[in-house]
Amino acid sequence: MKLRSPIPARKTRLEIIPLIDVMFFLLASFMMVSLTMTKQETVPVELPASTSATPDFKPDQIHLAVDAAGDIFLGKERVPLPDLERRLAERFRDDPKTPVYVSADNATRHGDTVRAVDLVRRAGFTKVAFHVKSAPAP
Repeated sequence: MKLRSPIPARKTRLEIIPLIDVMFFLLASFMMVSLTMTKQETVPVELPASTSATPDFKPDQIHLAVDAAGDIFLGKERVPLPDLERRLAERFRDDPKTPVYVSADNATRHGDTVRAVDLVRRAGFTKVAFHVKSAPAP
């Protein structure tokens, strides 16, 4: 003899709305994790914007300039590459948190500017920025 329950049997349902919410959460989580796992192959730089056309040079900063010929200047003095690396290493020992600003002529090749930034990074400095001047207002 088969006994039946007095409560009417309901058809089972699969609630899909919570399942969609969970899937979107997992998708967003995996996307965020995968973005942080990519290796950046660029030189990390800060691009400061100057508020005036004349540069404000401070004594507690290092200023490198690269001219159109690819020559590198430390302050206003032209310095050969091996000597520049040695002088930057000496300055790094004095204060490793000194910011370094790299200025490049408009006609300078990209490779010459990257070579200057590479020398600075090899010397140990981490605060490297490109010095730019603001364009005149129209």
